[in-house]
Amino acid sequence: MAQNEIKSSEITPESVYLNRRNFIRAALLGGTTVATGLAYRFFNEPPPKEIVTTEIQNITKSTDFPLEDKLNSFEDITTYNNYYEFSTSKTGVARAAQDFVTRPWTVEVGGLVQKPEVFDIEDLLKFEQEERIYRFRCVEGWSMVIPWVGFPLKKILDAVQPLGSAKYVAFRTFYDGGSSKNPEVKLPSGRNGMQSSFSAGIDLPYVEGLRLDEANHPLTILATGLYGKQMPNQNGAPIRLIVPWKYGFKSIKSIVKITLTNDEPPTTWNIAARSEYGFYSNVNPTVAHPRWSQATERRIGELGSRETLMFNGYADEVAKLYDGMDLKKYF
Repeated sequence: MAQNEIKSSEITPESVYLNRRNFIRAALLGGTTVATGLAYRFFNEPPPKEIVTTEIQNITKSTDFPLEDKLNSFEDITTYNNYYEFSTSKTGVARAAQDFVTRPWTVEVGGLVQKPEVFDIEDLLKFEQEERIYRFRCVEGWSMVIPWVGFPLKKILDAVQPLGSAKYVAFRTFYDGGSSKNPEVKLPSGRNGMQSSFSAGIDLPYVEGLRLDEANHPLTILATGLYGKQMPNQNGAPIRLIVPWKYGFKSIKSIVKITLTNDEPPTTWNIAARSEYGFYSNVNPTVAHPRWSQATERRIGELGSRETLMFNGYADEVAKLYDGMDLKKYF
């Protein structure tokens, strides 16, 4: 087997893999990442076609970070997803999430700030919405090119005015394992289709974090949609983080809480497998995952593989954030 061919059982931590019937069935069909994707599509019925119909109005097409890569189709992007709160099957997420209720929705922003605030999703949609076409690289070795719609995270951070002691930004996703009650934030109620932490194989709710300078970087956005439409449930509705130079699991979905802190925050996959998923998780083809190479990737919709770019192709914009850091130690 070539180095860039990844066994299905090696795509995720073994503790999670052993709980997944779909991964086991997929492994029977082949060893490559492409074969795994085909197996998912084969064993799962197509998701609903009418998931997203709401257009986002007055979108500005950003020219700050031009990208000539061919876009993945709306179908690719919305039918091949990692979202363990709903399913560990990539093609099962859309159907499991179809009844997820995302209105009303609020995002609480607090911690080491001068003006803590709770933002309603409708108010966040009033920020100038930009289309940003970014590469998206999964740690599993597959990638896409996605036309996100959203706005810089910095806009929210500026609004709450971080204190000088703030060094990190922590994020928490929505999780309702059976109860919609949460005393901290106003959350949607109703059927949501989420599974238990035991079934997901990771502790929920999902948590993530960035250094403050990473969060303030112009490339870092809060995405509210894609392809000009409001965010589909399976892609992280109604609002998610996008950090295009990091592996996809850093881009936390369905955010309900953002907290500024002076301590490095815990992150879900680092908790699950510290030796495999570091806090930074920058795309780095020279640093292999302990169980597979990161030197190449398979673009969904293409045959064959392509070389993975340092920082996912955004080195010119972000490499300076890590001057002097040993990127093999701080992976």
